[in-house]
Amino acid sequence: MGNIFSLVRNELGKIYVMKSTWAMYVFLVALVLFSFIMNTVTDSVDSETTYTDDWRTELQEENQTLTEEIETAGEDDPFVESTNMGIIQQNTYMLENDIRPYGYHAGNFVLDNLFTTSLVSLFVIIIAGGIVANEFRWGTIKQLLIRPISRGTILLSKYIALLLFTLFTVVFLLATSAIVGAIVYGAPVVNPEIIVNRPDGMASNALLPEIFMQYGFRVLNIIVLATFGFMISSIFRSSALAIGLSMFLMFIGTTVAQAMARYECSKYILFANTDLSVYFSSYGPIREEMTIGFSVAVIAVYMVVFIITAWTIFIKRDVA
Repeated sequence: MGNIFSLVRNELGKIYVMKSTWAMYVFLVALVLFSFIMNTVTDSVDSETTYTDDWRTELQEENQTLTEEIETAGEDDPFVESTNMGIIQQNTYMLENDIRPYGYHAGNFVLDNLFTTSLVSLFVIIIAGGIVANEFRWGTIKQLLIRPISRGTILLSKYIALLLFTLFTVVFLLATSAIVGAIVYGAPVVNPEIIVNRPDGMASNALLPEIFMQYGFRVLNIIVLATFGFMISSIFRSSALAIGLSMFLMFIGTTVAQAMARYECSKYILFANTDLSVYFSSYGPIREEMTIGFSVAVIAVYMVVFIITAWTIFIKRDVA
């Protein structure tokens, strides 16, 4: 057991000793700051509106104002109607369910930055693509294998290090978004109720569970891509091939699955199942008969195939 911990620590050291890894983290900070700047420049979020203890009256007045804007705009500006009606429906839901609003805060900013996990996917793919292949390219694989440790243990340590790097990077992104959001928008009360869209309509959920759920779904998606890249890296000894194929699947996998949605076999495509958040949104899966349990099972099967393939090839490979 001590060997595996030592090996994992060593693999993490290899990852974090690279300047490119720290450049990735700097880029993530820059992206979060850019997100704040874009919110400010485009005025895409209402960070000025706040609510007092008389929030029920304030929501009713806000609904009245929004309704008047719709009537004034008429049919000439359908965007005003669609935007205002969405806010009115949300305000009405809060009034009917006694949910106090708090305006735009750090929690909202963290959820809005969910899109930045796509960049984390790219970073993890790059690491996954080289974590095994680079040992062969740099000629360090022989030094690694002459140690009195099984190949399976060595491969496992690399995979665990990859998973930990994924987790650390997402946590860093979460912390950065929360800190920036708290500084510029203010922190909300502890774990307030927020309004979310679910398959059966509008609903409410506590802020922290919603954040952890949404980011957790993204982490799972990243791990699937990382495992695929890890497998390719182990099989072909080529980091470029592993990175290229993983990125290719990342960008077109979901599109292909959606394009084939009319065929029943499409539900067995990996990337028709990796985004579990669709089961908790208004979008839903690509086919009605799909369930979250089915998607988890499909993901599990693919992951087992990826890991067994990587392990089998790496164990039997002749290192000349």
